[in-house]
Amino acid sequence: MHSSTVPPCPKTDVVVVGEAIIDIIDTGAGPVEFPGGSGMNVAFGLGRLGVSTAFLTALGRDERSKTIQRHLDTAGVRLLPGAEHLDRTSTARALLDSSGSAEYEFDFEWNLPQVSPAFLPRVLHTGSLASFMEPGATQVLSLLGLFSRRCLITYDPNIRPTLLRSHTEALRTFERTVALATVVKLSSDDAQWLYPRTSPHDVARRLLDLGAELAVITEGASGSYLRSNAAEIEVPAPPVLVKDTVGAGDSYMSSLIAGLIEDPEDDFGYGKLSRLGTASSLAAAITVGRHGANPPTRAELVRSLELAQTSRKSSDD
Repeated sequence: MHSSTVPPCPKTDVVVVGEAIIDIIDTGAGPVEFPGGSGMNVAFGLGRLGVSTAFLTALGRDERSKTIQRHLDTAGVRLLPGAEHLDRTSTARALLDSSGSAEYEFDFEWNLPQVSPAFLPRVLHTGSLASFMEPGATQVLSLLGLFSRRCLITYDPNIRPTLLRSHTEALRTFERTVALATVVKLSSDDAQWLYPRTSPHDVARRLLDLGAELAVITEGASGSYLRSNAAEIEVPAPPVLVKDTVGAGDSYMSSLIAGLIEDPEDDFGYGKLSRLGTASSLAAAITVGRHGANPPTRAELVRSLELAQTSRKSSDD
């Protein structure tokens, strides 16, 4: 991968570097295919929230790639050049249990095109398989090194244990990536797999010690925990009737990044953590309240925030 100078580009706020795959879900009427992948979901969620977003990924030159590109187009997400260089677009077969939670079987290849963004975004995001699966993971780490401390870097490992070689190797990769990041989000499952028998508070402290400025740990229906060197807060999850959990963490991440764009001050005090956590929790709640990775639009999230604020005022009166 190579890069020349990277001047600021005001037209693109976020570059997402990550996998785009086709999710295959078995139904009574047969398999149904949907665009998916953590990176693709985060980029799509950002586009839905009105954030100018570009996506660096790896696709095949096939019909599944066209499906993903059409999906991204509906949210205004720009695909960066060179994506269609694989033999085929990767897939993941989703297996849903009775609670709507998903496990996946992957047919996956990850290798970035030999280009990198020729501009400096406000936020560079990566995570999930893209940060662990070779040869692309080494390329991603190199790209983060190029942009680290020049823009905000956000990271969500979205651990898939069945695809990782060993805990020791995955932890080493994870911590090297955290050292380059500004904001790191883990699910409670991620945190427990990476740091067994360690409390969320202590995991967050570890992430800050590694160099992150904000650590976020999501705990599903139990809410989320946000911690910086200046403040910490526990944000409850809104009550919601769960249809399925597909894309919930990615919706949380998209809203978190959007919040960083809207509130760019380099301050992770209590007020900012509260705003970020509240909006991101609502975005995830909207997503789990309907089927599939279907994140909120900006209008839906704003309306949900207004209703939550009205509800709080009513309870305070």
